[in-house]
Amino acid sequence: MARIFFLSSLSLLLLVTSSLPHSLASSKKPPPAARKGDVPFIKCQVCEKIAHQIIHQVKKKEAQISPKKLSEFQIIEIAESICNLKKEESDWILQIDLVEKGDRLELVEQGNEGQCNLECKTIEHACQEIMGYLDTDVAEYVYSRRPSFDQLVGFLCKDLSNACSVKPPRLPADRIPGESFVAKSSKEAEVDRLMRSMEGMPGAPGMKMYSREDLMSGNFGGEADDDESDEEDNFPEKLGNILKDKDPPRQYYKQKILQSLTETGQVLKGHITKVSEQIKNWWTGNSKESSPPEEEKIDL
Repeated sequence: MARIFFLSSLSLLLLVTSSLPHSLASSKKPPPAARKGDVPFIKCQVCEKIAHQIIHQVKKKEAQISPKKLSEFQIIEIAESICNLKKEESDWILQIDLVEKGDRLELVEQGNEGQCNLECKTIEHACQEIMGYLDTDVAEYVYSRRPSFDQLVGFLCKDLSNACSVKPPRLPADRIPGESFVAKSSKEAEVDRLMRSMEGMPGAPGMKMYSREDLMSGNFGGEADDDESDEEDNFPEKLGNILKDKDPPRQYYKQKILQSLTETGQVLKGHITKVSEQIKNWWTGNSKESSPPEEEKIDL
């Protein structure tokens, strides 16, 4: 029953969140842009990382469902998401630092996630440039051949693309070095994963307007007009308060977030009832106005 309610309220959620005034949206810094000039220096290395990650993630997911094997469609999903920083399959990008070594630019794994700034976006852009529309071809090859790392590198980085067909150019002497790698705390990484998993979730209105920084700092825009609007618009604030608690266990996160979702769902249910009544009254009124007048009876 709850699932049916959430599905039915999704259309109303879209209406509510899209009609919120711009003043309620937090002012954010523009996202960092990729340094496209660096792509030729790292393209082959990124392609090798893609091959490694696809094989690694397929094996990891198959281990979770053993003795079953992943379907071709499930492997396509991995290949489609491997270069999209909004998906968990691309978390590997967050763990890489671009390091200048002589006349080369190298990808160096850090072992933990870092803040996604210019270099992170550059790796994502290089990854997307390599994969393009090749995700289905790569997934079909992995599904049917179960290749080794070297075989997949040859297929993806030389046969399908030219990522490793030529030697990367040397770094120019006047190139401005990139930023330093800034590691996330374990709590920041956990919050980001929660935010990403809740993106587009029915019952979490307005979440797309807020970043992790907004939630942690309590920056939620203007005042609401009435009690019900307060409940709905304050959902991000409630979540922010949950996330600012000192080192609560993971299960605590889930319980508190589900509680907030339930409360917001009750408010939405009230909205739906009101809208339904308004539509019903409007329709009934229009029907009466549009009905032809009854002919007067003439007594003979």
